[in-house]
Amino acid sequence: GGAAAEMRLLLTAYETLGDRARRQEYDRTFGAATARRGFDYREFLRGRPDDPFSQARLVFHDLLTGRPDEALEVYARLEALDRFPLERYLSREDAMDGAFLLAELLEGRGRLGEAWDLYTRLYQLEQERSYFRHFIDEVIERLRTLTCSRMASSLPPSELIGRLAELIALDFSRRDTAVFYKKTAEAWSALGRNDLAMHSLAKGLQCDRKLSGVKKLMERIGYPVP
Repeated sequence: GGAAAEMRLLLTAYETLGDRARRQEYDRTFGAATARRGFDYREFLRGRPDDPFSQARLVFHDLLTGRPDEALEVYARLEALDRFPLERYLSREDAMDGAFLLAELLEGRGRLGEAWDLYTRLYQLEQERSYFRHFIDEVIERLRTLTCSRMASSLPPSELIGRLAELIALDFSRRDTAVFYKKTAEAWSALGRNDLAMHSLAKGLQCDRKLSGVKKLMERIGYPVP
């Protein structure tokens, strides 16, 4: 509809996603426009709780206008019906924008697994058809940091290995894949499976012979040090 088109025009560049001032400017601009029309778009969407298309738009609207709690609440209801509901009920572009904002919000609140799922899905969508373009590098960086740092210190090694295996299967750069193999080796070592740790580390070194931070790991698992 017209309101949704207006929202897309106001979201003119991806820098908006990471720029608090531009989000606030969006809020002021959109709020003033709706006030002039005498039409409360948000209340219109809220008044249609049984329409998932309206509720998906409400999630997107609340994310962009500084209502994170409300956005997460509505998204949780939608997610009970579909794993990635924004893809079903919004345009592809709005769904990807909204998924990034949700992932950012969830990560900030320590809901790391949910954020990881959304970042991973965004990477898959970008591989299917480019939309984020250079901004996908930010998504990759967040996935790398989330998996290899924050989740590596909080997840059981067996669960971490599963997450890393999913990332390896997504065919990132050889350097990133090497890092994921190294973290996999560390997790296998933590489980006492040095045989599998050596196998994973070998895979990582095949991807990047200059893989850093491996000397102590090699010593710990009995990997031949060159």
